[in-house]
Amino acid sequence: MKRYNIKTITCAVILGFGLTACSDYLDHPTEDNYDTSNYYSNDAQCRAGVNYLYNSPWYDFQRGFFKVGEVLSGNYYWGSSPYLTFTLDGSDADLANMSASLWAVNTHATTVYNNLKASSGASESVRNACMGECLVWKAMAYFYLVRSFGAVPIIHDPVTIINNQAATSVHKAKISNLYDYIVLLLKQAITLLPSKDETGTGRIDKYSAEGLLAKVYLTKAGFSESNTTYNSGTYSYITCTAHQRNEEDLANAAKYALDVIENSGRKLEANYEDIFRGNHNVSDEALISWAWTVGSNWTCQNSLQSDLAVEGFDEYGDCWGGWNGPSVDLQDAFGENALSSTRYNVDKRRKATMMMAGDKYDYFYTDKGGFDYLKFIYQGYTGDLNGPGQFESPTGAQEVKHIYGDDADHQLYVGGPAARMSSGLYTHLLRLSDVYLIYCEAVMGNQTSTTDPKALEYFYDVRHRGISSYKMPTSITWEDVWKERRLELACEGDRWYDFVRRYYYDPQGAINEIKGQRRNGYNGLDELYKNYYKSGAWNTSNASYDKTTAAPNVTDRSFTIPLPSSDISYNPLLMEAPEDFDLSTITF
Repeated sequence: MKRYNIKTITCAVILGFGLTACSDYLDHPTEDNYDTSNYYSNDAQCRAGVNYLYNSPWYDFQRGFFKVGEVLSGNYYWGSSPYLTFTLDGSDADLANMSASLWAVNTHATTVYNNLKASSGASESVRNACMGECLVWKAMAYFYLVRSFGAVPIIHDPVTIINNQAATSVHKAKISNLYDYIVLLLKQAITLLPSKDETGTGRIDKYSAEGLLAKVYLTKAGFSESNTTYNSGTYSYITCTAHQRNEEDLANAAKYALDVIENSGRKLEANYEDIFRGNHNVSDEALISWAWTVGSNWTCQNSLQSDLAVEGFDEYGDCWGGWNGPSVDLQDAFGENALSSTRYNVDKRRKATMMMAGDKYDYFYTDKGGFDYLKFIYQGYTGDLNGPGQFESPTGAQEVKHIYGDDADHQLYVGGPAARMSSGLYTHLLRLSDVYLIYCEAVMGNQTSTTDPKALEYFYDVRHRGISSYKMPTSITWEDVWKERRLELACEGDRWYDFVRRYYYDPQGAINEIKGQRRNGYNGLDELYKNYYKSGAWNTSNASYDKTTAAPNVTDRSFTIPLPSSDISYNPLLMEAPEDFDLSTITF
């Protein structure tokens, strides 16, 4: 852990819940009128004390969440970014912020948990539920840490680390220890959480924890210490060899996924695009979400529109994502082609994921009769909503998910005004459709296909929502599920972690697929689209895919993201091989 993280821990220990002013869906304490000795004394205070764990400590992970999950994986083109070219090193600022954020979540969740545990006055059911929420967020932070950085320390009790001045002498734990630790956290959370969020505000419940546990087991199933080498030195990474996945872990993944699907009472949203609109921030589909708010307190808000939207997209002058966009390779997966004037729209999820030439949206610019992508780029709308006048994205596409639109759209769907680099659009981290596909893959196990009736039904439910012509299959293959996960969860910060878990047991397959991706952009798109918009003529003679930029050099070490240099400088032990961690020392 780095110095910033230690400071974060210290502040959390002292303040207990010092960021609760970021809460929105419940009242929060007056910041000049509380301390941990007189707070958490009733149900409302317990819930309010947990609210900020749904947003503020996660804020600095937003950019890393997208760059790792989508740019590294080949779903998104981001200029000359080291995440695109696999030249990332420990000096990267987004990487440092990502690490700091994840450790901050661990610290804050632990501190609030301990405060709740020591409190009295609130009902046992609410206090337990809030403690369970803390453990799920702690587990989520570690799930991102281990899949991103590989072996990292297990810091179960940051307070003790601080008191013993031991932060610079903490060793990394083995990856198998980390997954076992995450399982322990989630199983304990399940014993504490209610079966349903009775507040109706999108709080984590038992089935949220079970859905995450199913995903952890599916990932854990592929990891084997005996098939892994820990490489230390100037860059600490793992090398894995091919092997069969653990059948017991796969069975557990299927068991927990099935319980969520059959017993939670949750259903898939009828319309895929609705999931990502602000009026569906809270829905059956969303099992775990970052609950962003717009207010005077920085770090409580969703800032992704600024990174992902085209210049001029909203009224705040805070959009600079025009020169990036969903990748050509992802367009290929959806069956679309930026060099074609026809938008095939076979899969409804494509348009809900990326906007392309010819696309129009009724849920953007609702105060102006809707949004026309090329009109915005070349003509603009009234007021401050004017595009750059040229088509900037080299891939021919722009992001749709994580985008709220203009202020009128935010007012309509979220229920209040947006602000500069600030929206209240939730970020869904675990959705029910993901759990459906987890079940399909887990039941298939080490086989190449399955005819399991439930797997066929759940796969059909996910795919048919996107492709209405899709018929009930008689069997599905691993490749079917693998591709479906990409299409269903595209640009939701998840794809890289699918590659990591595949690398655990099929390293060459993961390497080969990334090497074969079309990760470059096109030349000549602005001329092509400008002529088309102004004259209706479609002439691709000067437009072509860039074949001159070489594919990135993807190797075994590519699947372990380097630790931030500042972390290593603060604790050089992070460069040493991991040690066995005694999980029997963990208490709750």
